[in-house]
Amino acid sequence: MEQRISVLTLGVRDLETARQFYEDLGWRPHQPGDGDVVFFQVGGFVVGLWGREQLAEDSCVEDTGGWGGVTLAHNVADPAVVDAVLARAEAAGARIGRRGAPTSWGGYGGVFVDPDGHPWEVAHNPGWVLTPDGATLLEPPPG
Repeated sequence: MEQRISVLTLGVRDLETARQFYEDLGWRPHQPGDGDVVFFQVGGFVVGLWGREQLAEDSCVEDTGGWGGVTLAHNVADPAVVDAVLARAEAAGARIGRRGAPTSWGGYGGVFVDPDGHPWEVAHNPGWVLTPDGATLLEPPPG
């Protein structure tokens, strides 16, 4: 298996509410004709929104309703952008779990939780590289 992720699908309680939340963050959806799922092109991969029950059934797991042990992250180029993203998320209906602040690892970050309980860390890591196309690199490219 290649070391990459192609699609990350979030299980949601109400598809239209979730779609509107991410649109309010500035994301542009691509919705297929059946309307059961919403996709967003996110850099080199896709984020999908799909009903929790359908996703659990399709994934062959039991939905216990709790946190799934996953946190999403959105890295940005500057600490001020962390605060701006958190403010926009809060205005769109997110709960702020942690306001932007210096981190123990030398960066700056905060956390918002979307309406379906998916936590998002928003962080500036001065040791990582953000490319113009939105990729996050652990180290500068060679050359």
